[in-house]
Amino acid sequence: MNNKKPMLSVAEALDFLMAAARPVTETESVPTLSANGRVLAQAQSSQLNVPPMDNTQMDGYAVRSADCASGQARLTVSQRIPAGHVGAPLQPGTAARIFTGAMIPEGADAVVMQEVCEADGDAVIVRHAPAPGDWIRRTGEDIRAGSVILPAGTRLRAQELGLAASVGLASLPVVRRLRVAVFFTGDELAMPGEELRPGAIYNSNRFLLRGLLENLGCVITDYGIVPDSLAATRDTLRAAAEEHDLIITSGGVSVGEEDHIKPAVEAEGRLNMWQIAVKPGKPLAFGDIRRPGGAGEGDAAFFLGLPGNPVSSFVTFLLFVRPFILRMQGVPHAAPKSFQVRADFDWPKPDRRNEFLRGKLNADGGLDLFTNQSSAVLTSTVWGDGLIDNPPRKAIARGDMVRFISFGELLY
Repeated sequence: MNNKKPMLSVAEALDFLMAAARPVTETESVPTLSANGRVLAQAQSSQLNVPPMDNTQMDGYAVRSADCASGQARLTVSQRIPAGHVGAPLQPGTAARIFTGAMIPEGADAVVMQEVCEADGDAVIVRHAPAPGDWIRRTGEDIRAGSVILPAGTRLRAQELGLAASVGLASLPVVRRLRVAVFFTGDELAMPGEELRPGAIYNSNRFLLRGLLENLGCVITDYGIVPDSLAATRDTLRAAAEEHDLIITSGGVSVGEEDHIKPAVEAEGRLNMWQIAVKPGKPLAFGDIRRPGGAGEGDAAFFLGLPGNPVSSFVTFLLFVRPFILRMQGVPHAAPKSFQVRADFDWPKPDRRNEFLRGKLNADGGLDLFTNQSSAVLTSTVWGDGLIDNPPRKAIARGDMVRFISFGELLY
């Protein structure tokens, strides 16, 4: 009799994680200049119109359109209005030389660009019949006073910071940074710069996972390489649980005699998830670690154990850890956007699991496939532009449309 539990699908595992995530509630105010990558804790509204006044979209002449109906009007240039200066009311039969961003003077109802005008002493000949409103940016055209410009849960990028600054917001309320502990198991691991003894490999996952966590704005505590023993693993889990929201490990999540993550987590907390129908990345552990002296359920650090193969670790982080962290940071929608792209390759022998193949966009608008899709070939992640989300048991023929998720959606 087979008592082996069926593997969770990618969607089931992700739903489980999203339901379990507890968003951080602590907030702080930071200068807008320092808020890049942070998550907005409260919606932000504008207290002013943008632009705050009618202004010109280009260099030219502010005119009364009725004075230019002939298409050959000769108008006296009565004033010069650079940006940041306020002009006098425009009198009939006159024009104001005006520069991009400058306030439209009272009485003017159009701007004529300088390319259709000819200077003539202290006058200008306007060889165009403008309509009212031509080349004028209206007050509040971009933002109306009182409107919400940024909802809570927004991950702040350069463009959001620029928008906040455009309405005068000098500081922003943001969610506290997530505190994440990481450690790595495996007596075979060595650090770059050390001599590579027989049977050893360099710990690429340490650099990979730290970089991914830094991209998400986490505060990271790195416990380094932990010896392959149950006692050492349990000690590190207890220490990490005290001060952190999340603990992430790499390696040791299989079921061999030297894989100690599973029994260590079960001894120090609980393990809720073990096998996922994803390739690469089948062994993935999720649970929590009790804090010493904790008050009960909820007083624990979340735990995510990633596989040791570097591509498996990379892919499972992007698919599961990244959205889990974003949800804990208060981001409501963490799913990456995908789009359909033509496959310029054949994949005749699909796996029974949901595959995430490394692909690269080519000059013809299609996708090429990295030759070696092994979970140990980290070169594929550098060569590729993203992941091809291939459903279980689905063969791909050249010319088929496939679902593609760009690394641009997954790595910021």
